[in-house]
Amino acid sequence: MDVWLVIVGAILALVVVTIVNGVKIVPQGFEFVVMRLGKYHTTLMPGLNLIIPYIDTIAAKVTRKDISLEIPSQEVITRDNAVIITNAIAFINIHTPYKAIFGIDDYQHATSNLIMTNLRAIVGQMDLDDALSSREQIKVKLVQAIANELEDWGLMVKSIEIQDIKPSVTMQASMERQAAAERIRRAAITEAEGEKQAAILTAEGQKQRVILDAEGSLEASRKEAEAKIVLANATRDALALVQQGIGGESLPALYLLGEKYIATLEHLAVSGNAKTIVLPADLPAALQGMFGLKAGKE
Repeated sequence: MDVWLVIVGAILALVVVTIVNGVKIVPQGFEFVVMRLGKYHTTLMPGLNLIIPYIDTIAAKVTRKDISLEIPSQEVITRDNAVIITNAIAFINIHTPYKAIFGIDDYQHATSNLIMTNLRAIVGQMDLDDALSSREQIKVKLVQAIANELEDWGLMVKSIEIQDIKPSVTMQASMERQAAAERIRRAAITEAEGEKQAAILTAEGQKQRVILDAEGSLEASRKEAEAKIVLANATRDALALVQQGIGGESLPALYLLGEKYIATLEHLAVSGNAKTIVLPADLPAALQGMFGLKAGKE
């Protein structure tokens, strides 16, 4: 009796284990890769699935959600022999689970190494300035470079973002010294340009001042000449009027000269330095002598 109970219990346990092994519930966001007698058989979709117990086995439980891979920082030498440090983050998706399981031993590790290798190759073909300012270009080239390899592993790259790309510590110090030297050079150029512009403006000002002075002198000379002409015309008119009044050829000139001579003597008389004034004994004879006229002749 006890033996039969043991046998029945064993049969019931075997049935329960068989049912458990034959019924598989796949959660949403996952797919189960099934092998039958050591060979890939099928992929179970989310939900309730039935397999043959003891013949079919679950080889791997694969997520269908996007996977983020941290690409560690690494040193890269650019085309102009500059050392930069860069890292990235990649987003991949498994579109064919059995390829990811049977096509590569560790698809995450393989993908990370593949991205690192191609990142070094792409940046190594660029100059430092281009590498620092061309993240989008690097990302596009990187996606194109690894797309075919990932396809063979049943993977699809959704996006690769360059998190950080910067010069090494030594290169940063060198760039800072170069930037400081460039700022000093630009400051010197700016100062020289300012001095040059100031010299040009000063020369222009002096030129304009000389031109204005010359124009002023010319205008003054012209005014002086006009004044002399006016004075000469006035003298001529005065002589004509005197001649009309007193007649004779030399008397008008003697008359005007006498007036000027007397005015000059008056000026000398009121001067503080003048002490003695000498008058000619015969003023008319002196004036006639200045004109070369004989005494007694009009």
